[in-house]
Amino acid sequence: MAKLLWKPSEKRKQNSNMYRFMQTVNSKYGQNFTDYDGLYQWSVDNIGNFWAAMWDFAQIKASKKYDEVIDDPEKMPGAKWFEGSLLNFAENLLRFRNDNTALIFRGEDSVRRTLTYNELYDEVSKVAASLKKHDIKPGDRVVGFIPNMPEAIIAMLAATSLGATWSSCSPDFGIKGVLDRFGQTEPRVLFTADGYFFKGKAIDSLERIAGIIKELPSIEKIVVVPYTKEKPDCSNLPNAVLYDDFKAKKAEEIEFVQLPFSHPVYIMYSSGTTGLPKCMVQSAGGVLINQMKELLLHTDLKEKETIFYFTTCGWMMWNWLTTSLSVGATLVLYDGNPFHPGPDALWKMAEEEKIDIFGTSAGYIAALKNAGVKPGKTFDLSSMKSLLSTGSPLSKEDFEFIYDEIKGDLQLSSISGGSDLNGCFALGNPMGGVYSGELQCRGLGMKVFAYDDDGKPVIGQQGELVCTAAFPSMPIYFWNDEDRTRYMSAYFEIFPGIWAHGDFIEITERGGVIIYGRSDATLNPGGVRIGTAEIYRRIEQLKEIDDSVVVGQRWNNDVRVILFVKMAQGFNLNENLINQIKKDIRLNASPRHVPAKIIAAPDIPYTLNMKKVELAVKKVIHGQEVKNKDALKNPEALDFFSDIEELKS
Repeated sequence: MAKLLWKPSEKRKQNSNMYRFMQTVNSKYGQNFTDYDGLYQWSVDNIGNFWAAMWDFAQIKASKKYDEVIDDPEKMPGAKWFEGSLLNFAENLLRFRNDNTALIFRGEDSVRRTLTYNELYDEVSKVAASLKKHDIKPGDRVVGFIPNMPEAIIAMLAATSLGATWSSCSPDFGIKGVLDRFGQTEPRVLFTADGYFFKGKAIDSLERIAGIIKELPSIEKIVVVPYTKEKPDCSNLPNAVLYDDFKAKKAEEIEFVQLPFSHPVYIMYSSGTTGLPKCMVQSAGGVLINQMKELLLHTDLKEKETIFYFTTCGWMMWNWLTTSLSVGATLVLYDGNPFHPGPDALWKMAEEEKIDIFGTSAGYIAALKNAGVKPGKTFDLSSMKSLLSTGSPLSKEDFEFIYDEIKGDLQLSSISGGSDLNGCFALGNPMGGVYSGELQCRGLGMKVFAYDDDGKPVIGQQGELVCTAAFPSMPIYFWNDEDRTRYMSAYFEIFPGIWAHGDFIEITERGGVIIYGRSDATLNPGGVRIGTAEIYRRIEQLKEIDDSVVVGQRWNNDVRVILFVKMAQGFNLNENLINQIKKDIRLNASPRHVPAKIIAAPDIPYTLNMKKVELAVKKVIHGQEVKNKDALKNPEALDFFSDIEELKS
């Protein structure tokens, strides 16, 4: 039985946006909901009415209202949303014109900058005017190879105000990683900074930009933001201009180009470890209404509240955080290493900026715990009402660490979704309790189930995460996939007409969700599927181990579990530790989870978006080629896994 760690007070429940939304639904649709479960069921049984209610509640700005919410909720892919409406994505994010703080930028080098909503509007106006002068129009691609700084958001809003499509990569991507993405989508304008900071060092970006440009003839203009240097030398970059020289001198009213709901706003990328990254094209209206639902209702974000998410411009959480502008919140942007100059760096910032909603990854929480940091004992976190975690499953022990060592009165929202939908399938509920190891709920309007191997929904059992009805932020198409072959194979191959997301989950009796890892990385010893997350949860508790990766190896017509561990400094893998690990996993997970082999590895490979690449490791141990090592942050780490003697017996 999962442990109840927190529940909101009656006052907090009734002050939530979710409660307010529930009352509007009760009033308009003659319902009498008193809790989330009833509201959720109504939202998936009445998909058109739910999203119409969300349109009104979010006060979507549109020059022309829709004729129909959705033509057929069961049509996947291809359902048509809010046909007839005309809107602009950037206009919805720039709806506030006031002197409230819109952006706070904090850099590793101690820089702090702020922009009010009025100042942000004016900056976007100046950049948009210059892009328009450069003949950027609807459908053109504008991209960023840039740190998580105000100019990234300004450039995105300027581009989308004109109807252009935005795409971005983090500046720590290598040349090949950038070309694998931007090379497919052929952008016309590139925004970059001269460099970025990491662990106290300024790292140059312009040399890599020079290499990228040689292979990217579509780029007509490079706009360089000075960051690590006051006056960077751009002489070796053709058609490059400094940011201040590029933008117009005077701010004017922005002419937001009005476009259909389904107009492309973002191109997001898959990790690309099995070939070129998939380029997922997403609609302006779909991203906007879905992210506003998640921010307003599930995150309970309100105007003037301060929200932070530790992210780069290469992760969908940057796009998600940016939509917080539509609520009138204050966004905290951070560039740098979260453990520099010390492991408490972000918590010091949280105290100083009085952050209400703090977002991070499960990996960061585990690293924080292992470093012995106890933020709640050191810093004043009285303003913090919610902590969000995503990227990988958060262990039960890490749930409890948050309540013991960060803050007891806090809504912990472990959330899960993906770049594919630029949002979540399962996330937080400000009206509900938090149970150890569980995501609080399935998202409103998301008809999510766990399917067993026969395609039947199961409760209290592990299964494939599926969504059986359309949702507005589904990709409208993949780039260069005219016949939809890649799109169909990505989501609809396992269960025709039903979105299979690739996660292995359990839906509990109370409606919570437990994530067990990627379903394509699940283990099948003895023909029984088990998730990798349960093994990682045990390993994370050991001070002797810094990191790990677990894979299944084909062996004697079966599969055996192989655990690779990266040892912490000062520790070695020995028989005593191996036996301790096996005993712990047997006791706390199951006998099936116990690794057949535990092997020390010098490093664990990760994607550029900091996700473990279990599949790549699995390929290498089976002698198969990993086609796109440029999608990895540390591709050299894979070399170790080739031809390991210990795996031959």
